Amino acid sequence: MALAKTPDHDRAASTTGWCRFLFAAILSFGVIVSSVHADEFRTPEISVVRPDWPAALSQLKTEIDSQPFAADHFSFAKRRLHPINPHRIDALAQLNAVTSPVFPGIQFSPVPVLLPFDSALYLTDRHNGAVGLLVSRYQAGFDAAAMFDAGPAGYDAVFMLPPGSGDGIPHRIYAKPVEVQISASLLIYDIKDPLAGKGEPVKALAAQFPNLRRVIREGYVRYAFTRFGVPYVVSIQCRDARARSRRLSCREAAPVAERFLKALHVAGGTPRGSRYPITSEVVERPIAYSPDFTYRPPGEIIENSGYRGQSGRRDMTAYAQIRFPIEKAPAFANSQSFMNWGDCNLTGRVSFRPTKGDEYHCKRNDKPLVFDESAKENYSYPWQDNFCETRDFEVGQCANGMGHQGQDIRPSSCILRNDGADRCLPDIFPTVAVRDGVLIRTPTQQAVFLLVNTRNEHIRFRYIHMNPARLDADGVVHGRRVAEGERIGVVSNFQERPGGTTAHLHFDIQVFTRDGWLWVNPYVTLISAYERLIGGRGHDYIPPPREAPAMAHALPGADSPDFSREGDGR
Repeated sequence: MALAKTPDHDRAASTTGWCRFLFAAILSFGVIVSSVHADEFRTPEISVVRPDWPAALSQLKTEIDSQPFAADHFSFAKRRLHPINPHRIDALAQLNAVTSPVFPGIQFSPVPVLLPFDSALYLTDRHNGAVGLLVSRYQAGFDAAAMFDAGPAGYDAVFMLPPGSGDGIPHRIYAKPVEVQISASLLIYDIKDPLAGKGEPVKALAAQFPNLRRVIREGYVRYAFTRFGVPYVVSIQCRDARARSRRLSCREAAPVAERFLKALHVAGGTPRGSRYPITSEVVERPIAYSPDFTYRPPGEIIENSGYRGQSGRRDMTAYAQIRFPIEKAPAFANSQSFMNWGDCNLTGRVSFRPTKGDEYHCKRNDKPLVFDESAKENYSYPWQDNFCETRDFEVGQCANGMGHQGQDIRPSSCILRNDGADRCLPDIFPTVAVRDGVLIRTPTQQAVFLLVNTRNEHIRFRYIHMNPARLDADGVVHGRRVAEGERIGVVSNFQERPGGTTAHLHFDIQVFTRDGWLWVNPYVTLISAYERLIGGRGHDYIPPPREAPAMAHALPGADSPDFSREGDGR
């Protein structure tokens, strides 16, 4: 017999139902919140290392003791005077005083500075009255530093080895000076790097650098090692291919890098207080939405435009808060190769004739294109990521290890040439420094790096396709300091020659890791910067719904043919 229901029973049932509803609502809300948080732009996570200064001083003492005069003029006695580091040793301050005229600001480095500079020999020569000696005497044949910068995060330097310099260097085909970079940092960006820690030992340097790794990746031969608890990386840009007079091969670069490593000495730096890791935070963005700025999701590249069919990489990280690199809005981030006038990155085109207005498409997809650089689509929202688009460049962050390395950006409009061509006039729209920093660029080079070294950042930004001759004339070269928003060039179309590409700016970002400077996706960083420039938040682009295909036949009925048995083999 069923029990009769009581008021308490009804209340219990009602309470149970309400709890279930509330639990479901909370769970649903949690899913929504998690989804919202998953789509937020976030700052990067950064680890902080702690230098072993006593070990650095021990190595310095060994180096100084090699020259009797220098040894007599350095004091390694401990004094309990420094408020941050009571065991600070006078030798560091003495060393900074010796090297700062050669490397201005070296005392600002919070990590021991290793450079190919023999301070003990330099001091001895000065004591003996030697004047006018070339700095290459103290730098194993390397010229004076083309660029040296030290700041709260660490230090960076660029040196050149001219052809024919340096004893024991094999003859090389490459006819220009070889550019060697060295960086060391307190800050290590914690990116998901599938190739982290790879490389091979270098037997010839094993005694001097027991943990040294050599690896060729992302266009550089890199020598990474840890000394005094700090990561250092020596790198040379090169091609893993046959040597040519105008193209440095990694095979010819390797002996230069190893000569550089053998010549490293402690050259300066100053101990600082302990630091804490930098945690990831949600990026602050405008509250009000822009009426027209839309963008496709990070990682969504044009269909089949990726290397060997790879998709893009969804990266929601804004790696730095920057000023947008083109001076004025609007600007349009999209593809140059797989949109109108693009060459499909030489992967093949269908129905292509180089006549203005002719239609074609890339063999990889059926996206309709026209041979017209000024096509409306090229200068319209939404933005689209092309970090992992097909290119012959190594990019460890892309699925197949190859990609574009950065993001292409068109300026506000295309002003057509007056000769009837389908080309946009270059050199009209200014580019600007995205942050205060120092430039890295050898004259005649096509790329400009902007290095930022602050307490919470060690990061580089690269600009490509500006005209090298104009950059040279404007003094955009190694060591020049620029302020955020300062003009550093104009959007152009230079790629090996004027007119070699469309009028656009290629912009990318490198962060410092234990493998050196690696490329990361700049797309979200640029969205965030653009939102600040226009004072409005962008919308996620929602493509219009596709029209349903017209029905070829009426719904099956008495007068409809029966296809149910078609194809059954009878």
